[in-house]
Amino acid sequence: MLSFETIVAPATPPGEGGVGIVRLSGPRAVDFLEIVFKGKTSAAAMKSHHLYHGHLLNQERVCVDEVLAVVMRAPRSYTGEDVVEVHCHGGIQIQRSVLDLFLAAGATMAASGEFTQRAFLNGRMDLAQAEAVVDLIKARSERASRVALDQLDGHLSRQVYLFSQQLKAALALLEAHIDFPDDEVGTLDLPGLLAPVRELSLQMSTLASSFDVGRALREGISVLILGRPNVGKSSLMNAMLGESRSIVTEVAGTTRDTLEEQLVLGGFPIRLVDAAGVRETVDLVEQEGVRRAREKALSADLVLMVVDGSCPLGDEDFLALELCQSDKTVLVVNKSDQAQVCDIKLLSGFERRVFISAKHGFGLDELREVIVDQFTCNETLSAGEGVVITERRHRDALLRAISALDELLVSVDALAPLECLAMELREALSALGQITGETTPDEILDQIFSQFCIGK
Repeated sequence: MLSFETIVAPATPPGEGGVGIVRLSGPRAVDFLEIVFKGKTSAAAMKSHHLYHGHLLNQERVCVDEVLAVVMRAPRSYTGEDVVEVHCHGGIQIQRSVLDLFLAAGATMAASGEFTQRAFLNGRMDLAQAEAVVDLIKARSERASRVALDQLDGHLSRQVYLFSQQLKAALALLEAHIDFPDDEVGTLDLPGLLAPVRELSLQMSTLASSFDVGRALREGISVLILGRPNVGKSSLMNAMLGESRSIVTEVAGTTRDTLEEQLVLGGFPIRLVDAAGVRETVDLVEQEGVRRAREKALSADLVLMVVDGSCPLGDEDFLALELCQSDKTVLVVNKSDQAQVCDIKLLSGFERRVFISAKHGFGLDELREVIVDQFTCNETLSAGEGVVITERRHRDALLRAISALDELLVSVDALAPLECLAMELREALSALGQITGETTPDEILDQIFSQFCIGK
C-alpha cells in the first residue's frame, strides 16, 4: 500500500569513492532539504532538475559536508513524487552523517526497493519494467544489460498489452452475445473469434520459449568441466579464462573441490566450474570432491566432458560419462595435438564433439562457439531481435494464459455455454495482468520488491 511518508536512503553502495548520493522521496522531501541545506538558493526556490551548490548543516549549525543538491519535483521524477538527491563526498562516514541529518529532520528509512515500488504504485512504470531495474543493475554482460534496457523501455510490456487487447476484444464480443439476443448483435462468428485466439496462443508460446535464453542472460550459464583425473580439466579451465586459476600437476586428483570462475562468451555470463576428477578413491577429501562433482553434473546447464585423446578410454572415463546427459553434454577430446589413441567410436551417445589442445590453445574458439550455440539455437533471439523474458514468473504467467486458451478451445469443441468461454478468456487476461502488475497479489509484489537493494 502506498505510504505518504518521506523516505530516505543511500543511492550509492557503501565504500570509498569520489561521490556518494543520498536520495529522498515523498511530500516533505524539499522541506527536509530546506532544514539542513545552506546555499545561495533555498531548497524551496530551487528549480526542478537543476544542481545547486551548498553545505549541509547539523542541528548545531556545524557543517557536515559540502554538497550538490537537486530537486526533482512531482510528477517528473523517478518515483512520481518530489525527489531530492544530495551528492556528497563518497566516504562511508560522510554518507552516514548525511543520512542521519535527514532522519533527524523527520524522514523515514526506506525499505528495500521502496523507491521503485513507489514508481510502480504511482504509475511511472509497470511491474515488468520495475523488475528490469534489478536486472539492469545486476547485469553481468553487455547482452544482458541490453535485454534489461529493452524491458525497462517497455518492449515486454507492450507485447503483453497487445495480447491483452486482443483477448479483451474477443471477451467483449462474447459478453455482448451473452447479454443481448442475436437479433440485436447478430449471429456470433465463433470460428472467426477463435482464429486470432489460436494465433495468440502460438505467439505466447514463442515468447515463453525465450525464457531459456533470458534466464541464461540473467542468471548466467553454469558450465561444468568433468572427466577422470589428469585429462586436462584444469588446463582447460585456465585456457578458457586466459589465466592460471586451477592448479595443474602430473599428480592425479590435484583438484579436490569444485572451483568456480566467471567469464563472458558471446554476450552470455558464464559460470565455469572445474570439478574434481571422477574416480573410485579411498581418500576421504577426494571422495567429497567427487560427490560434489556428481551434484554439479545434475544441476549444470552444460557439461564439458573431457577425455584424453592420447590415451585409451578407461573405466574412469565411463564412470564420468555415466553422470552426463547427452542433450546437455559436449564431448571435449583434449591433447589432440598428440597421436590419437582414444577410440571415440565407443562414445556413440555423445555426438557433439570438439577436438582441442588445452596446452596449445588449439580448438578453443570452436569450443566457445559450441557453448554459445547451445543457448542461441533460435535465430531471432541469437540475432538480438524480438522480446526475451528473463523472469521465471513471467514464463509461468504466460503458460497459465496459454493453458486457459487451450481450455477455451476444448470448451468450444464440447459445445460449452458462452459463459464458460468467457471465463477462460478472463483467466488468460488475469494471468497476463500478473506480468505487468495489473492483477498481481500484494504478497507477490512485496516479494518482488524485497529483492531490490535499499536506495533503489
